[in-house]
Amino acid sequence: MFSVIVKLFLTMILSAAITPFVVKLAYILGAVDKPNARRVNIKPMPTMGGLAIFIAFNFSTFVLLREQFPTHELFSVFLAECIIILTGIIDDIRELSPKAKLAGILAAALVIYFLAGIRMNEVTLPLIGSFELGWWSLPITIIWIIAITNAVNLIDGLDGLATGVSIIALFTMGVMAYFFLNMTNVYVAIWIFAMVAALVGFLPHNFHPASIFLGDTGSLFIGFMMAVFSLKGLKNVTFITLLMPVVIMGVPITDTVYAILRRLLNKKPIMQADKHHLHHRLMQLGLSHRQTVLVIYGLSLVFAFISMLYPLSTLWGSVLLTVGVLFGLELFIESIGLLGDNRQPLLKAIQRFVKRLEKKD
Repeated sequence: MFSVIVKLFLTMILSAAITPFVVKLAYILGAVDKPNARRVNIKPMPTMGGLAIFIAFNFSTFVLLREQFPTHELFSVFLAECIIILTGIIDDIRELSPKAKLAGILAAALVIYFLAGIRMNEVTLPLIGSFELGWWSLPITIIWIIAITNAVNLIDGLDGLATGVSIIALFTMGVMAYFFLNMTNVYVAIWIFAMVAALVGFLPHNFHPASIFLGDTGSLFIGFMMAVFSLKGLKNVTFITLLMPVVIMGVPITDTVYAILRRLLNKKPIMQADKHHLHHRLMQLGLSHRQTVLVIYGLSLVFAFISMLYPLSTLWGSVLLTVGVLFGLELFIESIGLLGDNRQPLLKAIQRFVKRLEKKD
């Protein structure tokens, strides 16, 4: 394990060292994010930072830690990564349409399903039992990959936000994989930690004030790999194994779900971008750029700690934990007005209940 730790440390150094070269390459290729109504940057910024993470991560897996991974799976996942990275690079340079971007993610997801063989196969539900997904395995796996990939892409709105949240989520996922997956699959944890190391090396360049953005090259790649890693623990789905990655990735998933709800309630297209995401709302409430990022890091840590309680809980303990998480999350979301100032049903219900109690007294 000492050898693995040293190689992970080298991965981190490599990521930090090659990022300045990616900055120069971004300017050469024209992958520059210019200020506009939806952006928070006030000057043109090089994007495509995910390329540095991709290079460092794959150098680690193919060179430094090569003996840890099964050959077929490693090369199959790499092919899917290349599709995602190419999609992100083209989008950062020329800005693809949502449909074209989705097509790239779909192509990579199909490689994961058919070539790598990473998929959901079986579901075990309380009081119902186990059953094979059969042909449902394909659409459920594809939807999972697309949803998680886009969730990370949506939170990439501030310097260091998506990178830091992903580090917390992936580190937690790695710990869970090491301690709670079958020990014959310990390579999954090492694979995840290699990704964490590449992200940690990139973060100093990406944290506010950033010298480079992740771009879609980075956010799509990170989200895609998070989806793939989570699927390694979801081959046979149970109530708890499904909840664990969902809670671990609570911040991007929450932001995505409420963005969809907000657009549906406002009768806007689901794919239409806006400035009402979690980080936008926190900044509108008066937090600075850096404070907003740190608050969301804190929220990610809360989700990470909660996720670690699931393997230690009974079934009904997990149910109560989930209800408590959803209740607290809804209170937080309504208190910052993520759906809008006039859409606070839970807060208003609590206020009515308190007023009734005061009248009785």
